[in-house]
Amino acid sequence: MKALLTTEMEMVIPFHDVDSMGITWHGNYLRYFEIARCQLLDEIDYGYRKMQASGYAWPIIDLQIKYVQASTFEQRVKVIASLVEWENRLKITYQVRDAETNQRLTKGYTVQAAVEMESKELCLVTPDCFRDKIAHLLPSEAQA
Repeated sequence: MKALLTTEMEMVIPFHDVDSMGITWHGNYLRYFEIARCQLLDEIDYGYRKMQASGYAWPIIDLQIKYVQASTFEQRVKVIASLVEWENRLKITYQVRDAETNQRLTKGYTVQAAVEMESKELCLVTPDCFRDKIAHLLPSEAQA
């Protein structure tokens, strides 16, 4: 799947994210995904405040995560988020990699669907307000 947009951020695994063995607690990876997702959405000028102002909520309707290798306290990692689907839903894939070796530690994805906030109705296609934000990223034939 070719990504429409990819972003990357680095972080150091903090003490409060690890268990008594010094290994990152599995639930924290979802927070790392969320931080990278926010950065990705901000890069297209459609962060959560803009979503809300546009009249749409985008709840996560599906997610998958696969733990390949543990990360540990004070390990420097990079979190990569890529927008790979946008026409009917937003699918963002993630990778957590060791910042020094580039070895993959965790991978996964989230799927979000647009919900019109006033009617609470699920949108079966991505609303124009999001399409407008990504139009400059699309190949010219996809914009027609």
